[in-house]
Amino acid sequence: MFRLAKQMVSHRIAALIAVVCAVLGGAALLTGTGVLAESGLRSHLPAGRLAGADVVVAADQEYHPPGDLPIALPERRTVPAEVVSELSGLPGVEAAVGDLGFPAALVDAHGRVVPAGDGSAGGHGWSSTRLLAGDAHISGDRPTGAGEIAVDSTTAAAAGVRVGDRVRVAAGGRPATGYRVSAVVDAPGAGVFFADTTAVRLSGRGDRVDLVALRTASGADARVAAEVRQKVAGSSLVVTTGADRGDLVSPGAGASRSLLILLAGSLSGIILLITGFVMASALAVSIAGQRRDLALMRAVGATPKQIRRLAAAQSTVVGAVALVPGVALGYPLAGQFRSLLVNRGVIPSELPLTYSPLPAVATVLLVALALQLSARGAAWRTSRMPATEAVAESRSEPREPSKARTRAGVLMILAATTLSVAPLLSRTVIGATATSMAGIIGAIGLALAGPALVRGIGAFASRLTRSRASAPTWLAMANFRAYALRNAGIVSTLAMAVVFVLTYTLTQTTVLAATADDTRTGTLAQQRVTAPALGGLPSGTLADLRKTPGIRAAATVGSTTVVRPYKQFGDTENQGGSAMILTPDAAGVLDLGVREGSLSRLTGATVAVSSEMARTRGAETGRRVRLVLGDGARVDATVVAVYDRGLGFGAVVLSHDLAAGHTTTGLDQSILVRTDGTAAARQGLTELAASHPGLTVESTEPAGGLKNAPPEVWINLALVVVLLVYLLLSIANKLVAATAQRRIELAALRLGGTTPRQVRAMMRREAAVTAATALATALLLSALPLALLGQGFLGHPWPAGPAWLLPALALAVTGTAFLTIELPTRRALRMPPADAIRAQ
Repeated sequence: MFRLAKQMVSHRIAALIAVVCAVLGGAALLTGTGVLAESGLRSHLPAGRLAGADVVVAADQEYHPPGDLPIALPERRTVPAEVVSELSGLPGVEAAVGDLGFPAALVDAHGRVVPAGDGSAGGHGWSSTRLLAGDAHISGDRPTGAGEIAVDSTTAAAAGVRVGDRVRVAAGGRPATGYRVSAVVDAPGAGVFFADTTAVRLSGRGDRVDLVALRTASGADARVAAEVRQKVAGSSLVVTTGADRGDLVSPGAGASRSLLILLAGSLSGIILLITGFVMASALAVSIAGQRRDLALMRAVGATPKQIRRLAAAQSTVVGAVALVPGVALGYPLAGQFRSLLVNRGVIPSELPLTYSPLPAVATVLLVALALQLSARGAAWRTSRMPATEAVAESRSEPREPSKARTRAGVLMILAATTLSVAPLLSRTVIGATATSMAGIIGAIGLALAGPALVRGIGAFASRLTRSRASAPTWLAMANFRAYALRNAGIVSTLAMAVVFVLTYTLTQTTVLAATADDTRTGTLAQQRVTAPALGGLPSGTLADLRKTPGIRAAATVGSTTVVRPYKQFGDTENQGGSAMILTPDAAGVLDLGVREGSLSRLTGATVAVSSEMARTRGAETGRRVRLVLGDGARVDATVVAVYDRGLGFGAVVLSHDLAAGHTTTGLDQSILVRTDGTAAARQGLTELAASHPGLTVESTEPAGGLKNAPPEVWINLALVVVLLVYLLLSIANKLVAATAQRRIELAALRLGGTTPRQVRAMMRREAAVTAATALATALLLSALPLALLGQGFLGHPWPAGPAWLLPALALAVTGTAFLTIELPTRRALRMPPADAIRAQ
């Protein structure tokens, strides 16, 4: 069977180019997504300053809901300090260090802040130098008193200090204080080291440490790790060795691995849907061009099963040619996507990708399965027909489209219409996602119901042009109607490209516009004060701000992560997301659109929730809700307010009291300031920031356009561009193959007296009708979902987005249709008609 398949492929290379391109592009996209997923599971951050530790014991930084995947916790969970002494006595342990990390930064002689390593955890105790890789060279002596520090070589060079110099250090949220540099440690990026007792005081951890690191005797690490695991069994502590140590250096950065898994999962669905559709369409065109060969084989005794096996074997041969370069292309594609994620701050630059054959194997299996199913499905009708009917129909198409196929298409379009109502019911990102899915499902429904639709449009156009149209126009309309199946495949693929880009892009821009509108309307403050280089705001900053002339209101604002367990269909589901941290005086700087309760009651174990969460989760005012905080702590909080602007400010707001002690730094992240709008107030803020090193003052006005768009928006738009290029290339090759298969038809027209000029005019009119039908159906499929999206999110029945998007898409689709039909037609017309018929 494969021998015959290879012979048939060798005689139809041009017709199979579309299949090759579809498989190549699909394999690259699937492999790239697989690399991201595998990296989320297997990649690890470098061990960094823990490289000298053989065994690391830390609190589990994941929340493990029953029967579900673990959820990463970005806030540091701490370990009881007594664990250090308990583990130090184990056989084979040479040193046990209770490591602490807290915000610390140097202030140079010019008042410029010089961050030390990780700004939120740049300060450590001197004992942590024992965890550095190798024997780090130390110039000077260890800090022995409360007024001495050691600094890593990179930070010392940036601040311009040497051993014996004095420098100010802002640590643990305290104002900058003078210290003497007692040593410089040759460990770039390690941070600032204090005397151990000073580090405990500055960290505010009391009798707890961030983690416990063990140095073991040579060759004893595996035995020690096993003993430690046995000792901490049943507790919330985890024991790591080797590459896993890097994930514990910074929990927030380690949590980015789970983002890769979620990202790959969300991208894989749409990529599988589109690549499968494109490959199936390309195979349908290719096998449609071989109907005469397959029919003749049926006439000489081939069974239906053999016909389907032959079609599947051809697809396997073609797939094998395209899969290898496609899979190879997927690995650098994943690298480019990682660069985008790093540039947008989604993952840390230190997190590498994991490259292995697993994504390639998975891609080969998925693509092979898709090819087999698509090829057998495309050959199904010809293989099942009686041999005489198959030969008779090999030069034409069925007179009536399949009723079952048409009904299935109509049902899918109705399902898409129903799904598009979701934004009216849920003004959330999940509700908006239904819009893009509705568009894609509608486009697939169009592909199924397309032959009946195209035949109807062709019949209507033929009646309009029957009496007064030119010969090329009449022929174009007749062909459009007679070959409804062939034209429907082209129209549906072009329409899918338009629908996909319109719905996906405008969904992102509409949600972005609605979020910006919520934020703009709800933010009463004009200025925001932060201290990113210090890891958080120093204590006393809020009091100093309130003393500044012209300040009408000021309140701290922070953010963290929470997990919200809830019941759905009798099962417990868990939804993670960000949450704001507010104080009772937040109403002076923010207007969340409170409809019940008051933000002034945000004290103790209380929360405010969005109206969407209150409606769907039963979290009305006065009810108790269970939450898992960012460090894994389980809390029950009382709902004291329900607000409307959940899209801009999140679904949950925690009281400052509830979040206290459950964030990594324990410091306030920003202060929103509402002034009287005078120049004196602005000048006062500027002078305050200048007198407090590390403070920055910025406007709260959101930047227009995509400048400050969330990373997921950039990711989705990048996906749109990549898939649009893939779709257009696949469409172009499909049109070229479909036009090339019409050589006999064009030759017969020329033998009947049609001039080459009339043939070209006929094909151009067909291209125009094809493009116009694709655009019209795409707009009809997109109009309702986008109108409902705009109504639900913006209050008017149209989405937000660039005005040039639709004209650009129309130009791309029309240009693709004309070029890919015109060029093969001109090439076919160069061959004498008699030679073209004989060559077939």
